[in-house]
Amino acid sequence: MQTSVIGFPRIGALRELKFASEKYFKGEIDAEALQQTAETLRQTHWTTQKNAGIDFIPSNDFSFYDTFLDTAVLFGIVPKRYKELNLSPLDTYFAMARGYQGTSGDVKALAMKKWFNTNYHYIVPELEDDTDIRLSGDKLWKEYEEAKALGIETKPVVAGAYTLLKLCRCTGERPVSDFIDATIRAYQELLEKCNRDQIAWIQFDEPALVRDMDQSDSDLFHQIYDALLPCAKQCHVLLQTYFGDVRDIYPGLIKMPFAGIGLDFVEGKETLALIQKYGFPKDKLLFAGLINGKNIWKNHYEKTLKTVAELKAAGIQTVLSTSCSLLHVPYTLRQEDRLAQEYLSYFAFAEEKLTELGELSVLADSKDYTADALYQSNHTLFTADRNCSHAEVTDRLSHITERDYIRLPERSERQKLQKKVLGLPELPTTTIGSFPQTKDVKTNRSAFRKGEISEQEYKDFNRKKIAECVAWQEEIGLDVLVHGEYERNDMVEYFGEALGGFVFTEKAWVQSYGTRCVKPPIIWGDVYRKKPITIEWSVYAQSLTKKIMKGMLTGPVTILNWSFPREDISIRESISQIALAIRDEVLDLEANGIRMIQIDEAALREKLPLRRSDWHKEYLDFAIPAFRLAHSGVKPETQIHTHMCYSEFTDIIPAIDDMDADVITFEASRSDLQILDALRENHFETEVGPGVYDIHSPRVPSVEEIVNALNTMLTKISRDKLWVNPDCGLKTRAKPETDASLRNMVAAARQVREKK
Repeated sequence: MQTSVIGFPRIGALRELKFASEKYFKGEIDAEALQQTAETLRQTHWTTQKNAGIDFIPSNDFSFYDTFLDTAVLFGIVPKRYKELNLSPLDTYFAMARGYQGTSGDVKALAMKKWFNTNYHYIVPELEDDTDIRLSGDKLWKEYEEAKALGIETKPVVAGAYTLLKLCRCTGERPVSDFIDATIRAYQELLEKCNRDQIAWIQFDEPALVRDMDQSDSDLFHQIYDALLPCAKQCHVLLQTYFGDVRDIYPGLIKMPFAGIGLDFVEGKETLALIQKYGFPKDKLLFAGLINGKNIWKNHYEKTLKTVAELKAAGIQTVLSTSCSLLHVPYTLRQEDRLAQEYLSYFAFAEEKLTELGELSVLADSKDYTADALYQSNHTLFTADRNCSHAEVTDRLSHITERDYIRLPERSERQKLQKKVLGLPELPTTTIGSFPQTKDVKTNRSAFRKGEISEQEYKDFNRKKIAECVAWQEEIGLDVLVHGEYERNDMVEYFGEALGGFVFTEKAWVQSYGTRCVKPPIIWGDVYRKKPITIEWSVYAQSLTKKIMKGMLTGPVTILNWSFPREDISIRESISQIALAIRDEVLDLEANGIRMIQIDEAALREKLPLRRSDWHKEYLDFAIPAFRLAHSGVKPETQIHTHMCYSEFTDIIPAIDDMDADVITFEASRSDLQILDALRENHFETEVGPGVYDIHSPRVPSVEEIVNALNTMLTKISRDKLWVNPDCGLKTRAKPETDASLRNMVAAARQVREKK
């Protein structure tokens, strides 16, 4: 049986791409050195897949920042403000992704949003009225030839035209429909070039097909591919979908002359049922996504092989594939020296998933796979007891009542009381939580973990940094302070280490965006709080100032969504367990004099089902109550904040308001404050702080820029409900740019207050 991979992690086994890119940004290496690192990584990744026996190996899935941005550049979708910088093609690309501030000009980065229901972020392309969409780049062919020179035939990967048009943002007067014909011509040119270069297969990624589609969406899809497919000729087109099923278009889709269609059998709830009902053409290849590309648990061979057997029995030519790109899982288990075998035996990262594809390929072709040692070993794994339950957690959950989800009195009454008690000025200024994690901070944490310094030395250092941070904020003039989070490696991992039920890796890094990589914890068993987590640091920080110190927590939804979840219990049960653990921390903070507590839910939208009909019953109906469960026990005068970032929130504003927080901060600057209209239209009751500047870019916003943003906000939000803050935490930023940006932010807030 043949095998295929949709995409492969590009950062490298040891994050080589991240470190090389950051050196390039700092001017420590030149473009040639960066390109050499990239070439080495690509060759390693192709060779790894070839050696694993993968038949359909992707190329052009490598990116310096984001493959969706790569597709935009490939077709010349580059806004004028970036072209006018007159930078090199590489630096123009990075300016689009990160922003630019230097001798050539000053531009913000393009908007960044979550990639469907993942923790990966894509860069949103912009279509200006005079954008000339045409084939402009050669990256796809260069990387194909690069692989071919190694003796490896690949299938180049590119975002499909339908998904590109659905995710692009029009910034002028022309609607996206005006760009359809030009987009089709550009993709036709791409296919014609693939024909000339004798490329056997090309993969068009169309994840937008798994969302709700109406007739106009279906018509657009058919319009595009009815025009494109006749151009394929010698080049076979693989239409690749993932993150769900294609129920709205499946009957028509299978009649179209694609050489192969990739379907997700993991998150595609209806995929198998669609095939059973409508069949699948015998003249096409079905790329069956049966290996989970988003989670790290081993594949259950028995279930997979039963599905494969059913497909074979129906006479369907099947290629065994990943459910989505392996970009979303860590690179390899080989680096995990400290994890006990009892854990390791259950996990499969990207390299191990290649092994699973190979083993399943052999088993699928076996006359009696149940007799094979590979099958038997896997079967034993899934029938054994992992001993991951905790009786006290089960008992506590069973005693939760509806009253535990309700905070009294109503928010409007609490807001009046809080304004009186807290005594803050109009347009209060604050930050989202973290401050720059400088080299000395990371060194201190690393030394403690390695046993090179004592716990007391570690704590003394952090206390010194907190004291400096508090003094720094007071000198800047911020109204509400934070302690800086110097003790935290990651906003989820830090909490997970104090919670029972979590397992942690050493080097299991996953790309979130650009050079930002995260190391998600693994939820192994029932979750509970083992000990207080933040109390010591928050109380100490508050003792240093008369101003209000926010207690900083990560919320239950984000902890779940930014971890690799269990597959043996429901998401609803897991999130409720975490909510109770965070509730314990919230109440302890309050009991220790912390009057303002921020429970970050940066990832609230992340696991929202892609189909609107599933939003409530499969997610919001328990995710929103989980947040309320975490904070509902506090006193009315204790102010609860939350924070969300880099997702499209406008369509779930009522649900967000229903979280019953007192204040919420949003990412807003990179999306040009688009959320403001949605807040006003939905009569948003929560006090709100839309971010006034982008922290994922090194550029410093001017006072005038922030003043203009605040004045725009005040046309949509009342003065008594508006907070002033950056988009997100400042962990990844350098101190000089942080200082300058915050000073400008405080100055802007004061200026707007005075011009009341």
